[in-house]
Amino acid sequence: MKIAVTGGKGGTGKSTVATSLAVEFAKNKKTMLVDADVECPNDHLLLSVKRKKYSNVYQPIPKWDFSKCTKCGKCASICKQNAIVFVKEKYPAFVKDVCIGCKACMVVCPTGAISMSKKQIGTIYTGKNYNVNLVLGELKLGELASGEIVSSVREKSDEINKKFESEIMIIDSAAGIGCPVIASLVGTDYIVAVTEPTPSALHDLKRVLYLANYFKIKHGIVINKFDLEKSFCSKIEKFAKKSNIPIIGKIPYKKDFVDSTIRMKPVVKINPEYGKLFKKIIKQIK
Repeated sequence: MKIAVTGGKGGTGKSTVATSLAVEFAKNKKTMLVDADVECPNDHLLLSVKRKKYSNVYQPIPKWDFSKCTKCGKCASICKQNAIVFVKEKYPAFVKDVCIGCKACMVVCPTGAISMSKKQIGTIYTGKNYNVNLVLGELKLGELASGEIVSSVREKSDEINKKFESEIMIIDSAAGIGCPVIASLVGTDYIVAVTEPTPSALHDLKRVLYLANYFKIKHGIVINKFDLEKSFCSKIEKFAKKSNIPIIGKIPYKKDFVDSTIRMKPVVKINPEYGKLFKKIIKQIK
C-alpha cells in the first residue's frame, strides 16, 4: 500500500506525521519512507538516519555543433525558459542553469545541430533506522526541476523496494500543489492530508484535496495542533463533514514535538502515548 502525506500549506507537520506513521507501521510491517520534499528534505534528521548516496539524477540539456548551425535562431525562439540567447548572425548562447530539459530546441533545429547532453540536478540517498527504510531526493542548489527529482525518487524507491519488498510505502510530499506534489501523489492508494486550525491551512487543504479528488485517491484529514484554536478547528470539522471526508486523527500541540525535532528522535519514541494516537490513525487508513 502506498500512502502519501501532504496538506498544501508548509509547516503543518507533514514530516512529523509521515515519520511517526512510518515508525508505527514498521513495528508490524515492512515499511519504506520516501522523502519527496526534495528542496528541503529532513526526514533523515527526524529519524537520525545517516544518509548513503544511491545515485545522481540528471537532466537532459542541449549541446550545439556549430559546424552545422546556420544561426537561424529557431532554438532561441522556441525556448520558453529563455535559456538560449540569440543575436542575429551570431551563434546561440546557452544558459544551462535556466534550462529545464524540455528538448524543444532539439526538435525545432532544422539542421540537426543540437544533440543531447546532460547535467546533474540532484542526488538520491538511502538509509535505515527504527526498522524504516528511507529513500530521499535532494535538489542541487540553484536548480529548478524539483518535479523531475520527485519523479526520479518515486522511480528509484520502487526499484529499491524490489529488494526490501515493503508492504507499506509512505511518501512525504513537499508543500504546495505544484508538479513536485503531483508527482508525489500519483499512483498512491491513500492520501493523509495534514492541516492545522488556521485560515491559510484550511484554504490550502481544500486545494490539495481537489487534487486528491481529481486523481480519485481515497483520503482523510489529520488536524495537527488542534487545541491551539478549537473554534477554528470546528470549521475544519464542518468542512470535512460537508465534504464527506473522514477526520482520521487530531494531534495536540505539545512540547514533545519540539523535543522530537531537537533530539532527532520520532515523537512516538519520546512519548509512547503518541504511539497509541498514531496507531488509531493507521486503523482508519483503508
